[in-house]
Amino acid sequence: MRLTNWTDYSLRVLMYCAACAQRDQPATISEIAEAHGISRSHLTKIVMTLSGMGLLETTRGRGGGLRLLKPAKDIVLGDVVRQTETDFTQVECFDAEHNSCRLDGYCRLKGALQQAMASYLQVLDGVTLADLVAPMAQPQGARLGQPMRVVPGLPRLALL
Repeated sequence: MRLTNWTDYSLRVLMYCAACAQRDQPATISEIAEAHGISRSHLTKIVMTLSGMGLLETTRGRGGGLRLLKPAKDIVLGDVVRQTETDFTQVECFDAEHNSCRLDGYCRLKGALQQAMASYLQVLDGVTLADLVAPMAQPQGARLGQPMRVVPGLPRLALL
């Protein structure tokens, strides 16, 4: 199971905003684009979508930026993934309109993959945005003696 770049970037925007929630100045699209090496114009589209989903408040002008509309502890990862992913079709037989598999009706792969997807989403339903940005003693993947990548204005979290 693989997330699209759209969902990946959506989660990065939300995590960045959650990590910046206590700052006086809100996070900006330019700041997030630079921190993650993502196109500013692409992030603008994502931010507009997240705003339309009721997750982000956007303010234009000087002192403007992005803030979460609800607390990070109330944003469930499974909900965000369901809303940002456009296609959960893993194999051809998931799509009744385009299914030409000769094993359809006899094969148990479809059921196994549907069960795996349901389990995948169930795990994500147990994770909130706050869980993703909670300070950690040592970020996953970090090695002793290896410097962490620090983004100005963000607390030292799991940004490697």
